[in-house]
Amino acid sequence: MTGSMSGLPSAAAAGGVWEGLGEQAGALARGEVSSRELVERSLRRIEATRHTLNAFRVVRAEAALREADEADRRLAAGERAALLGVPVAVKDDMDVAGEPTAFGCPGRFPAKKADSEAVRRLRAAGAVVVGKTNTPELGQWPVTHGTAFGVTRNPWSLEHSPGGSSGGSAAAVAAGLVPAALGSDGAGSIRIPAAWTHLVGIKPQRGRISTWPEREAFRGITCHGPLARTVADAALLLQAASGSHDGDLHRPPAVDVVAAAGHGPRRRLRIVLALRPAFAAVRHWLHPAVRAATLGIAERLEALGHEVVEENPRYGPIGLTFVPRSMAGVRDWTARVPDRALLDARTHANARGGMLLGGGVLRVARAAEAPLRRRLSELFWRFDAVLTPTTAVPPLRTGELDGLSARDTNARMTAACPYAWPWNVLGWPALSVPSGFTDDGLPLGAQLLGPSNSEPLLLSLAAQLEEDRRWYERWPAGRPR
Repeated sequence: MTGSMSGLPSAAAAGGVWEGLGEQAGALARGEVSSRELVERSLRRIEATRHTLNAFRVVRAEAALREADEADRRLAAGERAALLGVPVAVKDDMDVAGEPTAFGCPGRFPAKKADSEAVRRLRAAGAVVVGKTNTPELGQWPVTHGTAFGVTRNPWSLEHSPGGSSGGSAAAVAAGLVPAALGSDGAGSIRIPAAWTHLVGIKPQRGRISTWPEREAFRGITCHGPLARTVADAALLLQAASGSHDGDLHRPPAVDVVAAAGHGPRRRLRIVLALRPAFAAVRHWLHPAVRAATLGIAERLEALGHEVVEENPRYGPIGLTFVPRSMAGVRDWTARVPDRALLDARTHANARGGMLLGGGVLRVARAAEAPLRRRLSELFWRFDAVLTPTTAVPPLRTGELDGLSARDTNARMTAACPYAWPWNVLGWPALSVPSGFTDDGLPLGAQLLGPSNSEPLLLSLAAQLEEDRRWYERWPAGRPR
């Protein structure tokens, strides 16, 4: 696998069939393939890329094959479920019964006794979880590497990161190891790797996918969501994982995301093009290739009949509300780690920040959320959605953040990825779609943002773009067969 890529017209022409989530589910229901065949193929591809991509922290080979055989028995008996027998992966911040949840940290973690609610719902839909994907320590950085597991690499260029913190899930899907995977997003951790690996990534409305056994994750800024190669597949995984647990703090009303992904918008939309990020205490620079790709998406939206107006949202002091919640989440998680002495020095620094910014500062940060939502809601009195770059720069090189202090790391990653995190504060839906490539063949992404519970509108708009752009036809070169 190199930085080169191949444009392929279909899964069949790519040297394989049933590459997509929906394709696999349909083929299984029709009896064209068995779950064991699909799971065995997924496991072979994971093993073939273990020393190159390094996407997985945990591979459930024996358990996944047993579950595949059970899925085949159920299918033969006439049972049907949305994902019955389909192999998927989940990020290593979600509990899978019988496996540890290390969340990117070094050390010996105990096996979990029960699935997290999101994993339970995937299983209820019939999915076979083949493994847990790599993530940087406590999901803190937009690159995926750590002393616990090494370096996870980008299928489009092994010299570059797939992004983070859901980088393992993104690499696994982009390379075709699994047709789709769940990640989590606390500051763009689904959308950033989606942009840098040519995928669709969705941060849904807060609470759309339960974070149980936590009532909310990272003080409400983190959500679980899907990574997939198509809008329809992302919607299918989102629908399967969606739903609340009795203990959840946030319970949004149900929406039909699968139906929304099946058609374009029913009307002409007014869309804001916002190239300036929310205020942060670092200088920002928008890479020319990213700017050009985002403007290209804006032009296509206009060609599809929508109105696009360049304007900068009035974010207000939103940055001041993010940091206390993020660092409090790091502090909470470090308390669960078996051996804190093994953690990265930057993790200790962020945990100390969580201690210093706790108490009254944290309460003020949470109290500011509602006024900030009201402030940004005014934008949606005049517009339907917001278009921004997903990141300010193309994929970072592996090792680019190594050896930096906590302060320098935070400054570098904020400059590289300034567009995603405000929607984590607000709790509203956001998704990233492929927007193009650099001259060197590195993927780029554009972000669609909406108000509360607007996943159907964003998905229908993304589906219309996908029909026009057909980004799913391009695969990284050298992917396993």
